[in-house]
Amino acid sequence: MSAMLITAHPQPVRDAISRYRAALDTTPIEYVEMHNRRLQDQARAAVGAYMGAPTQNVALTDSTTMGAGLVYNGLKISPGQEVLTTDRDYYVTHEAIRLAAARGRGLVRRIPLYTDGASVTAAGLTQAVVAEIRPHTRVVALTWVHSSTGVKLPISQISAAIARINASRTDYNRILLCVDGVHGFGNQPESFAELGCDFFFAGCHKWLFGPRGTGVVIGSPAGWRAMTPTIPTFLDSAAYSNWIAGTPAPDCTGAIFTPGGFKAFEHVWAMSDAFVLHNWIGKRQVADRTAELAEQLKAGLAGMRHVTLHTPRSRALSAGIVSFDVAGLSADQTVARLRNWRVLATAAPYARPHARLAPSIRNTPQEVDFVLNAIRGMA
Repeated sequence: MSAMLITAHPQPVRDAISRYRAALDTTPIEYVEMHNRRLQDQARAAVGAYMGAPTQNVALTDSTTMGAGLVYNGLKISPGQEVLTTDRDYYVTHEAIRLAAARGRGLVRRIPLYTDGASVTAAGLTQAVVAEIRPHTRVVALTWVHSSTGVKLPISQISAAIARINASRTDYNRILLCVDGVHGFGNQPESFAELGCDFFFAGCHKWLFGPRGTGVVIGSPAGWRAMTPTIPTFLDSAAYSNWIAGTPAPDCTGAIFTPGGFKAFEHVWAMSDAFVLHNWIGKRQVADRTAELAEQLKAGLAGMRHVTLHTPRSRALSAGIVSFDVAGLSADQTVARLRNWRVLATAAPYARPHARLAPSIRNTPQEVDFVLNAIRGMA
């Protein structure tokens, strides 16, 4: 029950990695010269098809962390403009915007979002964010699914409210909505357009079951116009010719944003194959199954007097992460006891840690019952 951390590779991904590794070991230089750009673009196209975004708006990274760092470091933020975030976002978001601010990339303001995850409402979450937007707010930095409580933000409602504010703003002052989407990527059905954000970044080696060490950034046209790449690209076909000719670099795109360098190409190229399993099952069916298992788990936990559930019961406000506490036990102690039952839970690395379980499509209802029986025995 640990899909939220790092995955085992499904067969299509393992086969693709082995195939590309064998080709690289046989003729490394020739294979990279002949296939690298094509295979990376193929991966970008697969991401775009899955998330409903044009290939040119998709960039490849190695993780959620790299995506967050590159996005917040590259955004064009003027002195006096601010990045608005919440107290519920993860270390990666907070640290990425702190480091960017230290380089003069705007001010940072962190707001409280909720006190009890289990009782949040979509309207309350939306209002908590939108009410804090000020005239100098340039970026809103949020997380789709909180890894501490399992709360899923109503990103589409928040983005719609931001769009109404942006209607009276110039491009210079336009609010950019940036979302760490890793804990919805691979288990939720929304497309990039439905979310309505300007940047979405995620790792592929969690719920998607993709190659370890891979990630994506998807940007809107307005987002890319406000972005400066941080790492030189090898992917954009005009990058070298512009450098040689001394011509100005064009506006940022997914290809230009994708970091260059020699890397574990067999994993990058195998990203396309990560979508085989999900596309075969169906994006909506994956989301439904994840919700069914999570609801079974939440219903069982909610019926135990010695357990406090921190994740909303509503499917609209939760995804696959189920967060809870057991009376008399710390999160680490709860995780340790579950490990004795050969159940992989984790402790949320926050100031107030909770135990977390993350059922996914690789789990069964019988396994959920097994986990509930183990927790029941902790009374």
